[in-house]
Amino acid sequence: MQKNILTLLVFFLILPGTAMASSSAYGGKIYNPGNLAPVDSKLLVSTLQIAPDFTLPAVSGKPITLSQYRGKKNVLISFIPAAWTPVCSDQWPGYNIARPLFEAHDTILLGISVDNIPTLFAWTSEMGNLWFDVLSDFWPHGQTAKTYGVLRSDGTAERTLILVDKQGVIQFIHVSDINIRPDLGMIVEALKNLPQ
Repeated sequence: MQKNILTLLVFFLILPGTAMASSSAYGGKIYNPGNLAPVDSKLLVSTLQIAPDFTLPAVSGKPITLSQYRGKKNVLISFIPAAWTPVCSDQWPGYNIARPLFEAHDTILLGISVDNIPTLFAWTSEMGNLWFDVLSDFWPHGQTAKTYGVLRSDGTAERTLILVDKQGVIQFIHVSDINIRPDLGMIVEALKNLPQ
């Protein structure tokens, strides 16, 4: 197990942070929005506070509520800006490869996008099976992203990672440059620092 995790780390650490090359695997279906302002929202949550609860519909057809994991699992929330864009189309499939890292730390992943369910269904089907739930923050548009303070002025979400422990407390927050995939090594460190 330790060797597999080390291999995964090496794989992610040597890959570039942007995803234009890998998006070619989608056969020209990826929209390139160009370089965007790195961050244009104001974060409304902080570490050591209880994570605001939410219930959102999942591509799988069931509603997911953050607090349903309280006392059971740590949760990494991954907000992404939009389906069918280069970095997002690289970031989430990469978490398939990293699944053992999450499982080793008793952590589930919730992917959140402001896109609607049909769009997310088509996009995630094109990516292949993702092991985690993909949630739609479409209506009321971006309400969960807005509550967390990561809704951008154009109506998309910041590329944000929020790690919530089993007690529902935020232990780690990272708002990335929207143009760059977050580094997996940073996620591994945050997982290792979770309270036992």
